[in-house]
Amino acid sequence: MTDIIKPLLVAVLALFMAGCALAPGPHYSNSPGWFSEDDGDDAEPLSDAVEVHQISTAVLTRNQDYSAPQPPEALLQEPESYDYEVGPGDVLQITVWDHPELTIPAGSMRSSEESGNWVHNDGTIFYPYVGKIEVVGLRVTEIRDLIAERIAEYIEEPQVDVTVAAFRSQRIYVTGSVKQPGAFPVTNVPTRLLDAVNAAGGITEFADWSDVTLTRGGKDYQLSLRAIYQQGNPAQNVLLKPGDVLHVGRNADNKVFVLGEVLEPQPVPMTRTGLSLAEALSTVGGFTKETANASGIFVMRQAPEGSDHLVDVYQLNAKQATALVLADNFPLQRRDIVYVTAAPIARWNRVIQNILPTVQTIYFGALAEDRIRDPER
Repeated sequence: MTDIIKPLLVAVLALFMAGCALAPGPHYSNSPGWFSEDDGDDAEPLSDAVEVHQISTAVLTRNQDYSAPQPPEALLQEPESYDYEVGPGDVLQITVWDHPELTIPAGSMRSSEESGNWVHNDGTIFYPYVGKIEVVGLRVTEIRDLIAERIAEYIEEPQVDVTVAAFRSQRIYVTGSVKQPGAFPVTNVPTRLLDAVNAAGGITEFADWSDVTLTRGGKDYQLSLRAIYQQGNPAQNVLLKPGDVLHVGRNADNKVFVLGEVLEPQPVPMTRTGLSLAEALSTVGGFTKETANASGIFVMRQAPEGSDHLVDVYQLNAKQATALVLADNFPLQRRDIVYVTAAPIARWNRVIQNILPTVQTIYFGALAEDRIRDPER
């Protein structure tokens, strides 16, 4: 039996010396040499792809200064003066003062929309004494001047006024997480992002403020209502054009994942006003006092596009309870991973718990074999 026990004890001792390296479950450390190199020839070493930051007042200042990126230049280009251009399907109300027979030939009981002049599919309207007029793409002031010039042959110094009685030719479309999605007419009043959202009844409780997609000319542009509401960024409130499609996304995918030594590991949905690290930890019941390493609270985040690394890791040392104030001021972003590591003693105990059944099995097996060989012992 001694011949079996001695090698067993040596093996167990070697395992104990390996200690936390053999502990089950995931773990994270920012110690040098922690990351193992990938065997692939084309793979980038993980240690070079990760950049670690301590959550401090400097990091908080940098995060507070963060704002939604500026929209592309194509969306920021606006005409110096906005003016509606008439299109097929619009209804024009043409008034020639002191000549009611030209203004309302069908009687005064009909509305302007009913008695007005329809713009036909070929882009023309018909008006007495003037005949057909090409009006598509013209402003009402241009149409007024054109009619006044032609009707002057029949009426001395005509006083002509032209307005759009019904806007029917051009639409913008609002879809997604709004209360009344649909098509909305483009009018002589400029329509911006907030105007379109308000026309659709506002956003629903499931809307993602930071996920607004504008489709124009076959291209998608990302906009943010949060940047407008919370940061007052007027650049995000872009001017919409006919044919634009505005989609407000759902916040079903807008969540962070809290894992590790916490009471209830789970995904935590973000609210409209965002989510701080302290809020995420409190939502899952906080970290476990018996096993958590308070100095190892990590936030793992995909690096911004164009960075020279893949992952940003932010570490919070919460051994001092006052550090939780930093956590309350650290804003999380969608799809962040919050991981609380286990304390060294907890990982050591897990190694022992895993090894102990094997040691007991070998020991009692050797003891039984020894008794079988020598029943009198």
